[in-house]
Amino acid sequence: MNETEARAALRARQGAGARYDASAAPAQSLELARRGTAYFARLVNNLDAAALYGPSRIEGKNRRWFIASIGLQARMFAESVGWARSAESTKVLPFPLAVDTPEIELAATLPTQALRNLFAHSEVHLNVEWRDLTDDQWQRVVRDAIGTTMTMMETPMLRAAALWRTAIDLDAGGRLADLPAAFRNTTTDIDLTRDNNEKAAR
Repeated sequence: MNETEARAALRARQGAGARYDASAAPAQSLELARRGTAYFARLVNNLDAAALYGPSRIEGKNRRWFIASIGLQARMFAESVGWARSAESTKVLPFPLAVDTPEIELAATLPTQALRNLFAHSEVHLNVEWRDLTDDQWQRVVRDAIGTTMTMMETPMLRAAALWRTAIDLDAGGRLADLPAAFRNTTTDIDLTRDNNEKAAR
């Protein structure tokens, strides 16, 4: 499917009255991110409160940790996109392009409904920010205090990769066979925690 076809298919799924992405938006990457969101949400919604405490595929991290991580990552992306749209976009971000590991650990202790809301609300926020980007704003780059940069064009693919890989790490019914071809043969995990970024910057 080419970019034009992907855009048309995405608009058809969004339905009448939906806010549309700018014409310069990366339609295929956004499609992968939004499909990944729906897939991840289905896995989480099938888990009851007790199952959320169950082990993931990664030793030492339960399912709550990954749900908190993916929710906080969406919030970080949304705030980054919002900054890129603002008059301050040429300045250094007032927050890191990362998620604090202690913040994840704290969010993972939220009451069950609050944890589910973190994921759901952060996804809505990110989608609104993406759809508010103009053609020119999709080309903008943001930079944090330690020198990490991120272009708006790459945010949907970064988000998609995190969602699909985390859906497998959640160990809640996600299957490698369900992954889009772009991620099926990769073993690279997307780690946007602050600890990882600080090590990379040294």
